[in-house]
Amino acid sequence: MADRLVVLYRDHLPPNRARIESLAETVYATEEELPLFLPGADALLAWWPLTSAVAGAWPDDPARAPRWVHVAAAGVEPFLFPALTGNPEVVLTNARGVYDRPIAEYVLGLVLSLAKDFPGTWEHQRRREWRPSDSERIGNRTALVWGTGSIGRAVARLLRAVGMRVSGAGRTPRTADPDFGVVHGPAGLREALGEADYVVLAAPLTPATRGMVDAPVLAAMKRGARLVNVGRGPLVDEQALVDALAQGRLAGAALDVFTHEPLPAESPLWEMPGVIVSPHTAGEVTDWRADLGELFLDNLLRRREGRPLRNVVDKALGYVVDG
Repeated sequence: MADRLVVLYRDHLPPNRARIESLAETVYATEEELPLFLPGADALLAWWPLTSAVAGAWPDDPARAPRWVHVAAAGVEPFLFPALTGNPEVVLTNARGVYDRPIAEYVLGLVLSLAKDFPGTWEHQRRREWRPSDSERIGNRTALVWGTGSIGRAVARLLRAVGMRVSGAGRTPRTADPDFGVVHGPAGLREALGEADYVVLAAPLTPATRGMVDAPVLAAMKRGARLVNVGRGPLVDEQALVDALAQGRLAGAALDVFTHEPLPAESPLWEMPGVIVSPHTAGEVTDWRADLGELFLDNLLRRREGRPLRNVVDKALGYVVDG
């Protein structure tokens, strides 16, 4: 018997939905409709992943809860609620791998934009002003990538390819890492922060990482350094970041994610010198939804054939563990 699959969506449906429908009894539900359709389902595809609706719609009876939840995103923080994480029968998977290269390219673009002051050039062009100026090199500059999962590794490889000196920051220190060379643990983090010209955040949002970039961490960063966040907004204490930028301790920041999205119009980050704001689009490239759909379809086939699923999330940690 085919699985009963609920697809949670907003605005867009999976482009390969016809093939998904051929393998599962498929129902499409908005966030408002989810409480009606979720109880009794075998599986949930959270095609729209930036939502708290799943926690609100989750059945009180564990026997009526889906046994598999697939999140069409790398981050799974809205799905780490007790009824799901505490049920050993529920398998949680994510879209790890789909966003790696697009986000890495985006980070490289942000680093170049900050170093070469492309926003300043575009503003001069808008004003029809001819203002030649020197720019910074990125070769031999130091980048600390905080988050050593697949996205962080893709970022590290691309920044190394353009001549930057890259290291990582994670839970476990190690040397001779194939992508980072050195990974700094908590004990070595302060020294690494003080040496980095760019600190790139690519960590998942978990209870352990929420607010990890606070005022003391920003104070430990090298004066004139820049912060790039393509992880999750709540990794950063935004008021502390605003203060560090306003006081000139940091030269700039490139932020694709924020504590509140959309970023409120009254946020000072919109107009601060040296700050680039983008609307959580670092991983969105041409045909990215097709890649998301194909990953889910592969897992649906695996489930049907009794094979191990890809990208199984450790529900205690909140992310996929290598190996």
